[in-house]
Amino acid sequence: MHIAFLGIGLMGLPMATNLLTAGFNLTVWNRTASKAEALQDPGATIADSPADAVKQADIVITMLENGPIVNDVLLQQAGISSFKSGATIIDMSSVPPELAKQHAAIFSAAGLHYLDAPVSGGTVGASQATLSIMAGGNKQIFEAVQPVFSALGKSTYIGPAGSGQLAKCANQAIVGITIGAVSEALLLAAEGGADPAAVREALLGGFANSRILELHGQRMIDRQFTPGATSRVQLKDLRTILDTARAESLTLPLSQRVYEQYQEMVSKGFEEVDHSGLLLQLEALNQPARLNDQPTTAPAVTPKYDRKHKDA
Repeated sequence: MHIAFLGIGLMGLPMATNLLTAGFNLTVWNRTASKAEALQDPGATIADSPADAVKQADIVITMLENGPIVNDVLLQQAGISSFKSGATIIDMSSVPPELAKQHAAIFSAAGLHYLDAPVSGGTVGASQATLSIMAGGNKQIFEAVQPVFSALGKSTYIGPAGSGQLAKCANQAIVGITIGAVSEALLLAAEGGADPAAVREALLGGFANSRILELHGQRMIDRQFTPGATSRVQLKDLRTILDTARAESLTLPLSQRVYEQYQEMVSKGFEEVDHSGLLLQLEALNQPARLNDQPTTAPAVTPKYDRKHKDA
């Protein structure tokens, strides 16, 4: 089975590596070609263009930043005529559910198969091949590509085209809102005089326990915001959630409020900070409040969020 993998970034690189480890024949493409060079030694072929990458591929996987980029790479740079007859396109990016439905119709009309299969688990899940894969589309096609999904994590069939992206929206709503809740809870505890690390430890044994509290709560205490998933991408996903909700005549006040905080955070230049860095936005709102005195590690952060502490 020949796979083309388009998009070798924070998530794409470890995912492609796991596919090579599983024995698949892999051709990769990335806009910045140098990011794909690490895959040459394990045996991947680097293509010069999306069209070159997909022409012999039985399965084409995209792991790109957003819907417009996916649309451009698949339909403009590659183009329908470049795909091998009967190929299956698996979009593992996070895109609007409506765009996934449109892509499914376009590829189906051309005799191609399509699954929207976004993932959750971040760079850790990508590296450890423990991603949660949420798939929408034809169930028979979903079952046919199980060897591919099994090399990346655990897959769940959600429903028809677009359903995988709806599940991803649900995931990102929970993630974003819970990051906000953990940030507020730990800062509240710290400002009241409690040790936030001890509070986190206590909460892990109770009803408030969550993967967010476990992993991102520790990131906040360590003030370690090197991105596994960026605030920029979290903001994009929250925007998709709210746009999808409006299309369904729903009002989601918690998602709206968290979206506004990420929007303000990104506007300050924190777009490449890990999404658990929402704590920094909360601290900015409550200066001079600060979770602890640990130095902050984060990319491309200016000190304007916190004039008192300039260690970022």
